[in-house]
Amino acid sequence: MKHPFTQERLGEILVSEGSITHQEIEEFLVPAIGLIGEKLVEAGKINEEQLAKALATQLKVPFFDLSKHTVTPELFNVFPPSQAFLMGIVPLAIKEELLTLVTADPSDYLQIERFEKTSGLKVELGIASKKDIAAVLKRSEGASAVLANVSEDFKLAIIKESDTGEEKEFTLHAIGEEDSSVIRFVNAAIGAALQKRASDIHIELHETGIAVKYRIDGVLYPATEVLNADYHSTLISRLKVMSELDIAEKRTPQDGRYKLRVHGESVDFRVSILPSIHGEDVVIRILDKGLIGSEKGGLRLENLGFSDDGLARFRRCIREPHGMVLITGPTGSGKTTTLYAALSELHTGEEKIITIEDPVEYQLDGIVQVPVNEKKNLTFASGLRSILRHDPDIIMVGEIRDPDTAKIAVQSALTGHLVFTTIHANSAFDIFTRFEHMGVDASGFISALNCVIAQRLVRKICEWCREEVSISTEELLFSGLNPENYEDQVWHQGTGCDKCSQTGFLGRTAITEFLSLSPRLRESVAKKGATNEFKEEALLDGMITLRQTGLEKALAGETTLQELNRVTFVELTQ
Repeated sequence: MKHPFTQERLGEILVSEGSITHQEIEEFLVPAIGLIGEKLVEAGKINEEQLAKALATQLKVPFFDLSKHTVTPELFNVFPPSQAFLMGIVPLAIKEELLTLVTADPSDYLQIERFEKTSGLKVELGIASKKDIAAVLKRSEGASAVLANVSEDFKLAIIKESDTGEEKEFTLHAIGEEDSSVIRFVNAAIGAALQKRASDIHIELHETGIAVKYRIDGVLYPATEVLNADYHSTLISRLKVMSELDIAEKRTPQDGRYKLRVHGESVDFRVSILPSIHGEDVVIRILDKGLIGSEKGGLRLENLGFSDDGLARFRRCIREPHGMVLITGPTGSGKTTTLYAALSELHTGEEKIITIEDPVEYQLDGIVQVPVNEKKNLTFASGLRSILRHDPDIIMVGEIRDPDTAKIAVQSALTGHLVFTTIHANSAFDIFTRFEHMGVDASGFISALNCVIAQRLVRKICEWCREEVSISTEELLFSGLNPENYEDQVWHQGTGCDKCSQTGFLGRTAITEFLSLSPRLRESVAKKGATNEFKEEALLDGMITLRQTGLEKALAGETTLQELNRVTFVELTQ
């Protein structure tokens, strides 16, 4: 590999590409200490992609966009994953004896030279942004292999917060003295779960041993083969120590949480332990704050999967001067993400926005976010009362769980605030019954309510392995569809590939049921009619149901009928 060498200055390249001005460069050079490119990124003068493109121009090497790239096991066989993670390098391609490596830091070419000598391969260098390289390594096969054989320098660090909010790191070894094989397993399980975009880790004890599963895109997949049950007690103790739970207590459920520093980012984990007939089972919920924005192309409403009509109607509701915007659905249906996207769109700096959440899943710049802390008696209800004394214009309540919170939220919407919140209900119409059971005055609630969105997430067919497929008459009938109406319809499914880990699905998209309250519907609800009557009124007003929204996505080749049947109830033949 040739040594990178050039006479052209990086600052001049950035100016010529329009990334920064001469005046900004001159103002910045005096206080800057260290590499000018990295300092410009830290100061917010340029972004990582602009720096990477300028470095590529300076060194006369190609720039690569790695947003849709993953590293195959074959490439990791050539360039070991341990080296890739240690050096921050992505093996991109190999052709005969020429290996293409992509890095964000081309200055460390001596290690690449050593690799050339030991491997006998020639290396061609490329450049990408540091963010893209970290994302590729995180989602590529081999991440779990690195963590399974991790060295002391790569140990995950747990973060403990003091009462003042100060964070202090501990290596996982410092928390307990369990068997090293269990330590490596915990590291590997967490690392692989993050790599595979899992939302939960399930650890179950059966007669045959320990079953470890990941919930990916809403579906459980086995993470490993069944493990030896002898390790169960040590494994559970390890997780209890990390979550600050009682190790000696094994007969009652326990809930805890911990935070880890992974690849420089903080990731929150919520742990629930439940005694079963064979022993204690564990579910670990992963709250990866960085994933919310990156997976969905940023916190923007148009990236969430709304139909054009549904998006237009939702935007009208969130721009009302006051009232309540309510999103309902089961756990893991993307309710909070939709609220975050709405708040991001409304945040212009002209209005005071305050949220209360349990926990704060994603930090929004310029918005006051309050985490629930029941140990300190900071609940949704008590926090909401305090928020109202801080002169807010817009309030987000993470979830309505109890009558006090429900009543205060409705009263807030009636007194000139715009309130965003979520509640668990099976459909948009069930929320009226839920609030009635909580003792909320029906007339006040109806007056406060701007709209209700019932939401589900369906898995998207992997675009890398999508192909046409025929659907049998029996399956159409089972799905509530009239086969005669779909004789010429082209359906799709994923066959499975390395990009989607052989599942045929990659990512999820939202399907929604949007209920806006017309005067006629408000009157019907006020009379406390049957839920079926509400639905008939809403359908006459043009409401599209969850099932209909999902069917549109299946017809468009975005998801499958089987997936639609998994998350929604089958309706009458269409």
